[in-house]
Amino acid sequence: MGENIPLLVKKIFEGSQEARKIVSEHAYRTPVEYSHELSRLTGGKIHLKLENLQKTGSFKIRGALYKVSKLAGSVSGIVTASAGNHAQGVAYASSVFGLPCIVVMPESASITKIEAVKNFGAEVILHGKIYDDSEQKAIEIAEERGYAFIHPFDDPDVISGQGTIAWEMVEQISKIDTVIVPLGGGGLISGISTVMKIFTDSVEIIGVEPENVPKFAESMRLGKITVTEVKPTIADGLATKRPGKNTFRIVKSLVDEIVTVNEDEIARAIHYLLEKEKVLAEGAGAAGVAALLGNKVDVRGKNVAVVISGGNIDLTAIYKLIIRALANSGKLAVIYGFVPDSPGNLSEVTGIIARHRGNIIDVIHHREDLRAPAWHTALKIVFEVESSQVVENILAELESRGYHFKKM
Repeated sequence: MGENIPLLVKKIFEGSQEARKIVSEHAYRTPVEYSHELSRLTGGKIHLKLENLQKTGSFKIRGALYKVSKLAGSVSGIVTASAGNHAQGVAYASSVFGLPCIVVMPESASITKIEAVKNFGAEVILHGKIYDDSEQKAIEIAEERGYAFIHPFDDPDVISGQGTIAWEMVEQISKIDTVIVPLGGGGLISGISTVMKIFTDSVEIIGVEPENVPKFAESMRLGKITVTEVKPTIADGLATKRPGKNTFRIVKSLVDEIVTVNEDEIARAIHYLLEKEKVLAEGAGAAGVAALLGNKVDVRGKNVAVVISGGNIDLTAIYKLIIRALANSGKLAVIYGFVPDSPGNLSEVTGIIARHRGNIIDVIHHREDLRAPAWHTALKIVFEVESSQVVENILAELESRGYHFKKM
């Protein structure tokens, strides 16, 4: 960027330098792990910045700590709005600096995140379907009570706090060509890109957002802040319908590319990180890896830092996502067919699956299915296999024995 540094970017960079001390006193310096498997798959040298191991389970604590530290002593309380991670960060920061805190969360917020916020002493109010609804309510409450409202991503101080991640990565990774960052409201990528681009113009910054909420991709395409429809997404932490005013300006000038990932790609990334890297990431946290696994970014021959931004995910969600990922990879099969409703037939069908090393998870009879021939029952069988080819082999053998099944 040289000497021609925009005033906003300069302010954020200077703030990030100051924020380093505050963050280091009250949060963790999270580790960076080199991924041999992702490096093999992509042809790059992939480093994972594990913000899922951060205090409160997310990077959001960084910006919250810096912002609340600057407000301490001048306000009587704090109000914020968040789907969860920013809420926990602000609740924690408010407890550190002794300020009352109110957090407005969408009605769809996970029970895990709601309880976590309450555990830090904050009052939780559920309002609206998405973040934007909660934000409007939070602003109203702040005005009513005379509290300070903290925006989760469009506040320069919050952005400065998030930028402390970049300072750590520069110290932890000897050379960085590309940084891949989950992209929600844009606070994280704005902080990281500000610090990284001042260090070196040549570094490439890539933002990743869900296909179901492509607010930055659309806004960049149209050249202005654009409101997009928010469809349900596994990456709920990235679900806001418009970029911030500050973050849009920064992303437009400093971010090199924005890519989108679909829900199956995000589910696959969560499963991959858990199985191969032993890293528990939420949907938003896994977005960067989803882009790599989905071949959305060419990183061959490059030194790459991927920010795993958070790990706050419900256990019930993990189960559903793993099942989805296994099904998409061909390692979980569901077949449906009809067999004579008499002794021995179910045993023969399951025996065929077992011979192919299929591990049966569930068998469900549907005797009410009117498509079944007379004296037959419909069967739905769920089983694990080594590959999708094994499923084809099982179906072929079942057919040769007179059992007509199809994949669902």
